[in-house]
Amino acid sequence: MSDWIYKFARWFLGGVFIYAGGIKLIEPKTFATLIEAYGIVPEHLLIWIAVLLPTLEIIAGIGLLFDIQGSLSVIAVLMLLFIAILGYGVWMGLDVDCGCFGLEDPESKAFHGLKLSLYRDLIGLAGISYIYAWRRFHFIKPLRIKRILNQRWE
Repeated sequence: MSDWIYKFARWFLGGVFIYAGGIKLIEPKTFATLIEAYGIVPEHLLIWIAVLLPTLEIIAGIGLLFDIQGSLSVIAVLMLLFIAILGYGVWMGLDVDCGCFGLEDPESKAFHGLKLSLYRDLIGLAGISYIYAWRRFHFIKPLRIKRILNQRWE
């Protein structure tokens, strides 16, 4: 039973990151505008970050679905980055949209608040911590890309 909780947590987080990255990658200019509202990225880097960040989310999400080594670490770093940015926005009292799910973000339709997104990301961080703990105490080693590629060519 607990093994299913571990798998569900991986699949859920992976799916959320794939979805969130995909939505933002469809409209990178809109996502760049959302990033700009935080005022922490130089203007000449906005479009690059608006493409790179969602691409990284998608790749890491796919990696987490298949339990590939390094993908959980990338997702953990991204989640910590998102928490820091949302925390900054709350601390500064910014009246901006989260941008977490691009134009489909229900918060952007309902109200301009970052606290709910911050709480949601903290729950996501708890899920990431659970996956790390499960791996450690059950001696689970994620797949290495090199091993996957070697099996493919044999």
